[in-house]
Amino acid sequence: MLQLRKMNYEDALAQWKYVASMPADENGVTNPYEGISFEDYRDTALPTMMMHEHPVGMPDWFVPATYYYLWDGDTLVGEFRIRHHLTDALRWGAGHIGYSIRKEYRGRGYGTRGMALILDVARTIIPEDEIYLRVLKTNIPSFKAICRNGAYIAGEDDAHYLLRIKK
Repeated sequence: MLQLRKMNYEDALAQWKYVASMPADENGVTNPYEGISFEDYRDTALPTMMMHEHPVGMPDWFVPATYYYLWDGDTLVGEFRIRHHLTDALRWGAGHIGYSIRKEYRGRGYGTRGMALILDVARTIIPEDEIYLRVLKTNIPSFKAICRNGAYIAGEDDAHYLLRIKK
């Protein structure tokens, strides 16, 4: 059964394996924890990422974000991030949702199905009337997954499509 689970301590080992193996930047999804040890993940990175949901002591420009993992039964197959609201830079940049699917599970519909699940969550969190997303023009599978969930092209730059989904 496919489900989203919010980042948590109980799944720390599986989350760490995912995060540590993810490249520092792949298709526009950044990961400052590539190659991190489990101990550093558990003791430093995990509490920091969980604090992003309800930030304390962060600069005014910081946008709260919540991390979710996509599970197929007992297998972690992807990560989804929701930014709770947008700044002007995010409105024309990364948008509300960023996600990745583990390489060995790509091409199996996890992006499309995971996007449907995360959109249900995002609709309860974000205040804007539309959900903003950005995708590299070269990332056709992600573009299709987002569009299958009701997105339309709201703009573009040289490298990206700016997509919107009605809330």
